[in-house]
Amino acid sequence: MPKLKTNRSAAKRFKRTAGGGFKRGRSHLRHILTKKTSKRKRQLRGTTMAHSTDNARLRQMMPYS
Repeated sequence: MPKLKTNRSAAKRFKRTAGGGFKRGRSHLRHILTKKTSKRKRQLRGTTMAHSTDNARLRQMMPYS
């Protein structure tokens, strides 16, 4: 059976956790920041978990992670 290819766009956006989930960065913090409040920008920092319903799709896109 041939090797499977990793979806490179997914590999750049998601990381596998030890528990089998995927962590991701938050969106909406790249531009048009002047109208967003400091609280909103602060809460968009850091990472969060990808939704559990997306885990099967992410496992398929990143088979070796």
